[in-house]
Amino acid sequence: MNPRASRTVPFLSKATGVPMVRVATKVMLGDSLKQQGYTTGLWPRQDLVAIKAPVFSTSKLHGADSYLGPEMKSTGEVMGIDHTLAGALGKVLMAAGLMLVPQGAILLSVADRHKAEALPMIRKLSQLGYRLYATEGTAAMIEAAGLAVTMISKKISEGHPNVIDVINTGTVNAVVNTITAGRIPLRDGYQIRRAAIERSIPCFTSLDTARAAVDVLDNGTHIFDVRPLPEYRRLHPPE
Repeated sequence: MNPRASRTVPFLSKATGVPMVRVATKVMLGDSLKQQGYTTGLWPRQDLVAIKAPVFSTSKLHGADSYLGPEMKSTGEVMGIDHTLAGALGKVLMAAGLMLVPQGAILLSVADRHKAEALPMIRKLSQLGYRLYATEGTAAMIEAAGLAVTMISKKISEGHPNVIDVINTGTVNAVVNTITAGRIPLRDGYQIRRAAIERSIPCFTSLDTARAAVDVLDNGTHIFDVRPLPEYRRLHPPE
């Protein structure tokens, strides 16, 4: 037995309504599950979806990078709960500060190995009316796909406007920057990511997360409702 309570335990307790820490403590003190009114086996399936997402303190740490590696960087978590996957995902992105505005512009700087994978998401953003800004290589890929894009220089020392300018001036409302190997590209990407952090706009370094945000945007804000937490845990929620 590993008698500790990780961040997953309170998340599961909220999702199921079972006070797991209290129950486990009583078990260790001699009260069986049966004595506490519980049985063994899986908890009954409920008409809800609960999603847990990490949050980071990079905006509060001077010079910190939002690039994620193998080490633990999250300083907390948020929870999104609804009757549908899209609804729960919308809430968790909103709570984590990663929700895209309904209409806006986005800066794209995608590593070569991710370009083909990113194209369907970029097409959807264009269809949703987003204005596309991109660094040189990414802009060439977007233009080749027949989409309108404004090319922005990644080389900060070679004139204006550059990637930092379009972030600092509020021209773009979000950034997608996937990591390219090598010291110089990693340093350039750091400057993009750090500018987005300081401007408090969503910055995606993972295409999976960016796609999730675009899918929520595509579904619209009507995908979720707001109810007291216990209502989501009812086996048969009210209409």
